[in-house]
Amino acid sequence: MASQILPLELIDRCIGSKIWVVMKNDREFSGTLLGFDDFVNMVLEDVIEYETTPEGKKETKLAQTLLNGNNICMLIPGSTGPGE
Repeated sequence: MASQILPLELIDRCIGSKIWVVMKNDREFSGTLLGFDDFVNMVLEDVIEYETTPEGKKETKLAQTLLNGNNICMLIPGSTGPGE
């Protein structure tokens, strides 16, 4: 019988490693996952924010950021972002 892993267990296994977060708007974040809560609000460090604007793509480096779980669309564990 195959073993099952719940979504929050998978996210918990990613603490301390790189993760790429795609938001519902035109923003994406990649960084090291420091922690999260039951609502999947996340704290990342050594973050690069990727934003798509009419002028093109923009990258911003941040020391730390808090992401609201309601706005997260997709998580890609082990990835360093769209430029990978």
